[in-house]
Amino acid sequence: MTKSPPNLADLGERTRLVHAGRDPSEQHGFVNTPIYRGSTVLYPTTDDLLHRRGRYSYGTKGTPTTDSLEKAWTEMSGAAGTVLAPSGLAAVTVALMSCLKAGDHLLMTDSVYRPTRIFCDGMLKKFGVETTYYDPLIGAGIETLIRPNTTVVFTEAPGSQSFEMQDIPAIAEVARRHGAVVIMDNTWATPLFFPPHERGVDIAIEAGTKYLSGGSDLLLGLVSANERCFSALRDTYDAFAMCPGPEDVFLGLRGLRTMALRLREHEKQALDMARWLAARPEVAQVLHPALETCPGHDIWKRDFKGSSGLFSIILKPCSDRALAAMLDGLALFGMGYSWGGFESLVIPFDCATYRTATKWVPGGHALRFHIGLEDLDDLKRDLDAGFARLRETDAKAA
Repeated sequence: MTKSPPNLADLGERTRLVHAGRDPSEQHGFVNTPIYRGSTVLYPTTDDLLHRRGRYSYGTKGTPTTDSLEKAWTEMSGAAGTVLAPSGLAAVTVALMSCLKAGDHLLMTDSVYRPTRIFCDGMLKKFGVETTYYDPLIGAGIETLIRPNTTVVFTEAPGSQSFEMQDIPAIAEVARRHGAVVIMDNTWATPLFFPPHERGVDIAIEAGTKYLSGGSDLLLGLVSANERCFSALRDTYDAFAMCPGPEDVFLGLRGLRTMALRLREHEKQALDMARWLAARPEVAQVLHPALETCPGHDIWKRDFKGSSGLFSIILKPCSDRALAAMLDGLALFGMGYSWGGFESLVIPFDCATYRTATKWVPGGHALRFHIGLEDLDDLKRDLDAGFARLRETDAKAA
């Protein structure tokens, strides 16, 4: 007797993550959908080929491996459908291109992931799309910026690096009244901590490179959409043939099964570390939306179900040399871009050079941390030694 997959609608989050997009009966009883590599799909007859009969038609149109992850992500996101892309930035671009055409106006949060800004200022401008950057804290006031040709309002909460919290439901309500599509980069929270489509988002983007992977070893993007937008998203995706590699999709499926457990651990670790850093004499401010002292905490508490492992801090004034001494001597914190893996990371950043709608004047050096899965006592000792180097370097220069 063949067992049917369980009905996931009434099951818990962790149960759904384990079972979504998985049907062992289609894989001869094996638990996981295997990696399907291929371009050509063979048809049994001329008539079948001419009428494209069959579940699959060509490698770029999908395989059982990509179907499995698309179905699972659609289930977890509460969407009408999902497409996969070869990176988070590729997911951003296909989402934007599915909605925009020459002559359109795009409203883009000033706190957005910088490569998204570069795409808007370069490629979209080249194709006749005008981008206006707006204060991420504008909320319902975004109505004053909407024009007759405003097609898309792009959001990201919290803001990339600077962690401003946007009022997504308020922005979505205004955009909907004016017929604009709301796109959100939801990578920080994932659908587990912020259900985008329930909150009014039409198209949600996830860099699967981060928490879906959990291992810093793949590049992957996911774009989910509601009924209103999925057809155009799928058509655009197929036109670009923007398919990820099968091994990356398989690793994404593997990461999906444990994502809830890892996210909760990252959340716990990061909150503990954020509070420890807030008490440090070298730290002026901690930018973590789940902290009561962080601007935007009330919005986070109202709209989000949890927080992840990424946050920033502002240091009290120190020299560049002192900061380098602190960071260069760290043993457990790597310095590198991206985040969401098992390891802890830190990077210095400065938004001031490219913000246009807002000013970034933190008053000291800014650091973004990703807190991994190491023992917190070890991480704190590493940072404590780093802060000692920072103080000593400036003391010697005084």
